[in-house]
Amino acid sequence: MISVLKHRISVKSLSDSKEPEPLVVPVRQGTPAATPSFMRWTRCDVSHAVTHHWLPLVFGACLLFFMGVEYTLAMVPPSSQPFDLGFAATRPLHRLLSSSPDANTLLAFLNTVFVGMQTVYIMWAWLVEGRPRAAISVVFMFTCRGILGYSTQLPLPEEFLGSGADFPVGNVSFFLFFSGHVAGSVIASLDMRRMQRLELAWLFDALNILQVIRLLSTRGHYTIDLAAGLGAGVLFDMLAGKYLESKMAVKRVGVVKGIPGKA
Repeated sequence: MISVLKHRISVKSLSDSKEPEPLVVPVRQGTPAATPSFMRWTRCDVSHAVTHHWLPLVFGACLLFFMGVEYTLAMVPPSSQPFDLGFAATRPLHRLLSSSPDANTLLAFLNTVFVGMQTVYIMWAWLVEGRPRAAISVVFMFTCRGILGYSTQLPLPEEFLGSGADFPVGNVSFFLFFSGHVAGSVIASLDMRRMQRLELAWLFDALNILQVIRLLSTRGHYTIDLAAGLGAGVLFDMLAGKYLESKMAVKRVGVVKGIPGKA
């Protein structure tokens, strides 16, 4: 019995000590080791891309279209005012407000009220509900706006219709790029959606659209300012969320290590 066990142990030790032979894959000289991905595409792959990824394909077509527009378009000379598609679209409203200063002042006042609504909601979410994300977003956003607005100071449009009732109140100077009005509205609307206050969010979105039309009509912002404001609202809301997530992660690590006050 003992001899049998010794035999089995010796056989096992020999099998364990034997090293596996390396796997050698022959590669022909002058040919790539792997086939490029596009060479493995099939009709099914193309059909799947068209039906399930049509949006990137549309943007790809737009890329080619605007490349053609950009490389053939006559540039605006330095002596001329910038061309703005939003100004062209709102020309009738601009003429109406130019001929009616009282209507211009009324709309400016209502827009200032809307800015106040944004401010009250964001401060309420922070100070009363204890949710600082929207407030942090606004702080991030206006800091970036100040840096960019000072770095590139765009010329005031010739047809600008100012009003002492507009925010900032008192006909003071302001940065054109980018629109803090629009960005603040987007930040408040996104916070409302997180809290499932959908009706209030849709109201803010509708008022934001009216605000955009009014700002274009009065030449208070270029179209690019408003579009960048929309993107800035989304971007800084996301960055504020990442910031709070990182702080919560640090706090959890501190609690695990026995440092409850670490934040």
